[in-house]
Amino acid sequence: MNSEKTALITGANKGIGYEAARQLGSLGFTILLGSRNEQSGREAVAKLANEGIEARLTLLDVTNQATIGSAAHQIKQEFGSLDVLINNAGISLGGATPPSQFPLNDLRETYETNFFGLVAVTQALLPLLQKSPSGRIVNLSSGLGSLTYNSDPEHEHAQFNLLAYNSSKAAVNMLTVTLAKEFKGSPLKINAADPGFTATDLNGFTGPGSVQQAAAVVVHLATLSDDGPTGGFFAANGEVPW
Repeated sequence: MNSEKTALITGANKGIGYEAARQLGSLGFTILLGSRNEQSGREAVAKLANEGIEARLTLLDVTNQATIGSAAHQIKQEFGSLDVLINNAGISLGGATPPSQFPLNDLRETYETNFFGLVAVTQALLPLLQKSPSGRIVNLSSGLGSLTYNSDPEHEHAQFNLLAYNSSKAAVNMLTVTLAKEFKGSPLKINAADPGFTATDLNGFTGPGSVQQAAAVVVHLATLSDDGPTGGFFAANGEVPW
């Protein structure tokens, strides 16, 4: 069994996921780079290797249970445990369509990736995370999933009235809270990260924040000490209101 710490990151072939892989890899983690596209995944692994980072491609589509099971089996056979799971993969569909007119197909597809896929991956990897002396789960959420922000007409997030994306992230927050309660008293720490409005292809690179800044929030939660928080929602400047 490999004694190095391991981190699986979904959707890690680009954007915040890739940068989180780069930052964790620079700390000595072995990166299991989750990607549903083999070619882009291999290219990302090669880029990390050029920086001296130990990274391995893990073919993983969070909406495909067979690939989830295969990834879990691969990690179990090769490492026996998993130290960090970063649920990063996500999509945003439907644009600014008003909630009253939002296509149900787009709503369902958003939830399949952003919520149900996240739950499926987490459930499959939990047995391996429990074998780690300091397992960490980081769920990529968003300030747009904050009910407090959305219900405040003066808050900058209130203008983005996105039914599918916002509600799927609110669901991720509830999963974070309920899982943290289930594993309270164990070494597992489970938190949600608000990376901020980051320039990625999810928003056409319109966000003012950098992937480096966003990934730093994720990496902080992935490397919490044993006395760190669990069941919380955190951004770069501290805790985010639900």
